[in-house]
Amino acid sequence: TPEGPNIGLINSLATFARVNKYGFIESPYRKIIDGKVTTEVIYLSAMEESKHYVAQANSSLDAEGRLSEEFVVCRHAGEVLMAPRDHVDLMDVSPKQLVSVAAALIPFLENDGANRALMGSNMQRQAVPLVRAEAPFVGTGMESIVA
Repeated sequence: TPEGPNIGLINSLATFARVNKYGFIESPYRKIIDGKVTTEVIYLSAMEESKHYVAQANSSLDAEGRLSEEFVVCRHAGEVLMAPRDHVDLMDVSPKQLVSVAAALIPFLENDGANRALMGSNMQRQAVPLVRAEAPFVGTGMESIVA
């Protein structure tokens, strides 16, 4: 989103998000059935997501693919809370799905201040291709996908 008087008027889609046939933005989630994280991915709108307990993508799993902690940090009805693992029914597909592709290209984004991340994301959108491309010294793993 731009800075200044137009802040909040222009937005970018989050990574892995899509727009459905009705114009609603949907995000992907992995289903959790009987405590086990499956490979099945479903897309939900924000209204549909608020009905579920959604674990973070980097939640710890045991060898069988089950949530290993007794209580899991998750989202439910717009709140972040600790819920018993048997309440959790969905999991984010990636930690990067919360930010745009431009923001996902910023290394160590979680350690940046909000204003610095906003400026970095805006600069990423203005980038042009290089005549002689070189691999970055520090990357996020998204470079090959975006290129």
